[in-house]
Amino acid sequence: MVAMSQLSFPRHSAKTQRFSLGAPRTFTLSPDGQRVLFVRSLSGSDRIGRLYQYDIRTDIEELLVDPLHLLLDGEEHLSAQERARRERTREAAGGITSYSTDQKCQTVAFVLSGKLYSFEISIKKLTEQPSAGVVIDPQLSPDGKAIAYITPEGELHLSRGSKVEVLCTPENEDIFYGTAEFVASEEMNRHHGFWWSADSTSLFVERFDQSPVTKIWISDPANPESAPRQVRYPFVGTPNVKTSLFILDLSDHSRKEIIWNPEHEYLCSVSPGDGKVPPLMLTMSRNQRHAEILAIDNESGQVRVIAELKDPAWIDLVGGVPAWSPSGELVTHVIHENTHAIAINGEVVTPVNLQVDGIISIDRDGITFSGSFEPTQSHIYWRGWGGEFEAMTSKPGVHMARTSGGTLLLISRDLESYEISVVIKRDGITKRIAALNEKPEVDAEPEFLVLGERQLNAALLLPQNRAAKNLPLLVDPYGGPGHSRVLHAKSAYAEAQWIANQGFAVLIADGRGTPNRNPEWERAILNDLSSAPVTDQADAVLALIKSRPGLIDSSRVAIRGWSFGGYLAGLAAMRRPEIFKAAIIGAPVTDFRLYDTFYTERFMGPDDKHPNYENSSMLNDAKNLSVPVMIIHGMVDDNVLVSNSLKLSSALLEAGKAHEVLPLTGVTHMTPQEVVAENLMLLELDFLTRALQINK
Repeated sequence: MVAMSQLSFPRHSAKTQRFSLGAPRTFTLSPDGQRVLFVRSLSGSDRIGRLYQYDIRTDIEELLVDPLHLLLDGEEHLSAQERARRERTREAAGGITSYSTDQKCQTVAFVLSGKLYSFEISIKKLTEQPSAGVVIDPQLSPDGKAIAYITPEGELHLSRGSKVEVLCTPENEDIFYGTAEFVASEEMNRHHGFWWSADSTSLFVERFDQSPVTKIWISDPANPESAPRQVRYPFVGTPNVKTSLFILDLSDHSRKEIIWNPEHEYLCSVSPGDGKVPPLMLTMSRNQRHAEILAIDNESGQVRVIAELKDPAWIDLVGGVPAWSPSGELVTHVIHENTHAIAINGEVVTPVNLQVDGIISIDRDGITFSGSFEPTQSHIYWRGWGGEFEAMTSKPGVHMARTSGGTLLLISRDLESYEISVVIKRDGITKRIAALNEKPEVDAEPEFLVLGERQLNAALLLPQNRAAKNLPLLVDPYGGPGHSRVLHAKSAYAEAQWIANQGFAVLIADGRGTPNRNPEWERAILNDLSSAPVTDQADAVLALIKSRPGLIDSSRVAIRGWSFGGYLAGLAAMRRPEIFKAAIIGAPVTDFRLYDTFYTERFMGPDDKHPNYENSSMLNDAKNLSVPVMIIHGMVDDNVLVSNSLKLSSALLEAGKAHEVLPLTGVTHMTPQEVVAENLMLLELDFLTRALQINK
């Protein structure tokens, strides 16, 4: 066996899933705040997630469930639907990847190779629960006496005692119960389609009918003997699924349908509440400019609108809201004075310029939430019901949190080390949960810059093994909505530093459209996903060259990206060839009419015939290509379909433009396969060396 220290960086990165394996994750705090459940693998190269408990009182960490004891042949066997679910959640590891608990955090339910298990923590009892067929998304009832789950066929089941009940059976193959539809899980961050009532006597159940949605077939050309897989894909301007919601009484299986605004196609969130306040749901119109917060009457299923949300651009979905305060006040997200803010009954209660990005918890003491005054960082804050305000973190970095029963659990990354720090704070005492992830051989040293007239946040990485002068430049953005790359976290720059050490300067810049800066910045891409992102990347390059004379060889500038970043890289090469002399175009959306409704129509509108789409299509710019490009795409990608890259290649061929295409056989939108991920990085580096005519 080759030691980690002897592996090349690309192989080491691939083997450790970009150095994420071995880090604790998926945390749950018990109601009293005295115990922490979490998932972690045994080492930085082990892909099998195991369930642990850390007891704060005794300072003892305990392995609760090791999946290897349950897998007879040591291998997981996943259904196509479970693979798709993990794709939506960007889950590349194995073993226990998710779990649910009862209200007291005494019992845990999870699925392994399609089988349903429960574990009673106090008596250390593991039980394979009865189930019918393959189990997906098991959710324990609050009282811990039953487990609801769904099947690949769209049935909703209940496992209770020694019996399995079929609660909902689809009327035909296009109906699904208890399942989150594609755009909910991919774009809304809603991964469940059923929710337990607080008293465990009923379920809120989503039903969707996908028959109106366009059928597509995804095949694996490398294995022509395999039948194509039929899926439904909601292209821009085409019908979505028909979604409904009802309350299912478990005593007699009777249903009460919940009726909401028929003009609202999207069910964005459901919050069953704690039994003291009515459940809440959030629905939204197709154009995403109008939403309603609805209170649900448990007895009748009737709803009343308690708040309306309107925005001339689009309405943001923020985790943790809408929600009730303990005294029955409505907590929401609003935009006020160009700031993402928290409001209580419509009144803003957070400071101007503190951009709130998620609510962590709401309890009797106040609201714990994440956000920042600085877009390259994320911090944890607390706002008490009396108006008190406290920053719970101050060290520059990216902080996430969980809180319960007076305990604050912080998950932090910073610039001092690659370590993912998990710190528990309670009663003035600080304790830690060990992270076992591997550390890369390169020691990333990003230099943070502010570039150009728009003050673009950027990170620059330079070679650590040679003189930093007259360097080829690789621009490496994402550059689109929903994801920032310039962060105060060393772990975000390992790959960029390794590339830099091959003789490049690497520039990462967050332009207009990226989150965390302010709403106006994010909304600069409304009706045009192409112009501002391309302009900002070009301006970042020009500003860097101007501010650092002699550092960059302006004749050797390339750009690479994946997903939106791939789209941006392709457009930059076609529209600004005087700056960008080569591009790596990874899994791009080449024409946004080929992407899904919820994401694309938020920015471009639901009319696929609108000039917005023509103006933002990379295919229309193909005739202008004058620099080398490499197009990369997974052949079984069901998020950004490979047809995007094939249409781009056809457009380039029709225009007589030479280009390289690298098809990834059997690969989806992620590239978790170890050998694929390693060789892909090496092939990208080889392309850059050839395209920029770099002498090794």
